[in-house]
Amino acid sequence: MNDYKYYLDNGIFNIQNGRFKEAIDDINKSLELKKDREIPYFYRAVANQALENFDEAMLDYTKSIQLNDKMTDAYYNRARIILTRKDIENPDIEKAIKDLEKALELDNKFVDAMFAMAAAQKKLGNYHKALEYLEKLIEIEPDAVHARALKKLILQKYIV
Repeated sequence: MNDYKYYLDNGIFNIQNGRFKEAIDDINKSLELKKDREIPYFYRAVANQALENFDEAMLDYTKSIQLNDKMTDAYYNRARIILTRKDIENPDIEKAIKDLEKALELDNKFVDAMFAMAAAQKKLGNYHKALEYLEKLIEIEPDAVHARALKKLILQKYIV
């Protein structure tokens, strides 16, 4: 079979079913046929992220963004990797914030990105800025339990 879309669709299906290694194999086949599309790089990054192959995921998210700078989820996912990796002692939180700013510029109601931004700002000690993002998030999604909990923590522990 020489159909780029066939392999890409199989790869996405495998991701949805938790078969990440198989997904990567299928997506690699799609990339052998077409290297100029952002979607296969994005989904291969998703599969690698699920397998905790973070460096490969970062490279693929970056490649998908180079091919299409409107890849909101690629910016968000790249930031999430920076913010959640345990194997890096001093993560580049400023880089994560730049990615989250871009994701929010592309989608100003992206509540997951707002929460990640609040968490990143908290890590940097920018508590008032973290609260601003949490307020926006809660305005959009009043039942956001995690946002309310983080807001309460910041108010009780860090802001006197």
